[in-house]
Amino acid sequence: MNSVASDVRIVEVPLGDPRIKEFVAFHWDLYEGNPYWCPQFDADLLGNRLLGMKGLLTPQHPYHLSSVATHFMAYKGEKAVGRVSAVVNNRFNDYYNVKVAFFGFFECVEDYEVARALLDAARSWATAQGATVLRGPGEYCNITHERQGCLIDGFDQDVYVEHTWNPPYYQEFIERYGFAKVMDYHAYLIDLKTPIPERLHHISARVRERGTLTTRALDMSRFDEDLKLVIDIYNQAWAQNWGFLPITDWEVDALVEALKPIIDPGLCRFAYYDGEPIAVLGAFPDPNYATKPRWKLYGDSDYARIARLFATRRSIPRVRLIFFGIVPGFRRLGADALLYEEVHRYAVQKGYKSVDVSLLLEVNELIIQAAEFMGGRRYKTWRIWDLPLS
Repeated sequence: MNSVASDVRIVEVPLGDPRIKEFVAFHWDLYEGNPYWCPQFDADLLGNRLLGMKGLLTPQHPYHLSSVATHFMAYKGEKAVGRVSAVVNNRFNDYYNVKVAFFGFFECVEDYEVARALLDAARSWATAQGATVLRGPGEYCNITHERQGCLIDGFDQDVYVEHTWNPPYYQEFIERYGFAKVMDYHAYLIDLKTPIPERLHHISARVRERGTLTTRALDMSRFDEDLKLVIDIYNQAWAQNWGFLPITDWEVDALVEALKPIIDPGLCRFAYYDGEPIAVLGAFPDPNYATKPRWKLYGDSDYARIARLFATRRSIPRVRLIFFGIVPGFRRLGADALLYEEVHRYAVQKGYKSVDVSLLLEVNELIIQAAEFMGGRRYKTWRIWDLPLS
């Protein structure tokens, strides 16, 4: 598909097209010198045989077993000025009995005509696929455990792992096009120099006195078993959350690949009720601290960034709390207080300085209250929009 809007030329880049490399390279050009933006490795998107990675934007990636995807590039003359993907995730649509298409990997220069042409292309493709709603932005989709959302607040803050960063004008372009807000995600930042409230200690002490709840840290000697436990709790605890989709085996493998090199077992803890696993809190040293672009010659290849990560992985000062969940039916027994207190104490002892708690659905009042109770301050917001399709 090739189309033209004013002086903007749109070119479709199907899955498997060699021009997908240009699609990925565009964000490096757009954000050159940016002090906040931090992308995933190119190998995460394009694959790398030497690193043993299957790229998300390649036909070989298991994501495409249950989805249909394409990509569009925008040009003015011969210069690339924007990009977008369009996806129908059949597993998501079957799970919710809907006909949603997603737009993602959305990037463009500060020119509304470019944004409009890209969104026109995604909308036309989605309509042809039989979708009734176009949702985004994300990477490929807006599923709970995918990188997603358009930043609308907190542009002067560093990007933690799996966060997105974009210029402020994206919100204006998307809403000008006609999209309506469907959901916000928030991030809270906890300064570990600030003591946790005494009330939390009192709650935790009472819970321990009852003797029905016990906790333990992640056990690296039984890592595969513990990981399965994490996923089992996740799929129960998040089942009623907006955007949830049960995590699959290949997504577990991807999670391991991304996080195992930097796991600190003391930051990941389980809670048990009378011996039954009911809750998990998973926090991780933030690899973006090491892999953030240096904007120097030979300093930002995948190999250079991975080398920096392995060289500094035991001295990363900041943490992202990525998942916290309690199995329904066990949510008011104090497991949250125990896990928060223990992980906070461990993080302080290990010398960590701050904890990012995200991404929190704006409608999840209990977890937001917990983040605020722990001393967190809201410092970022991401938005997702829907556009009805005729």
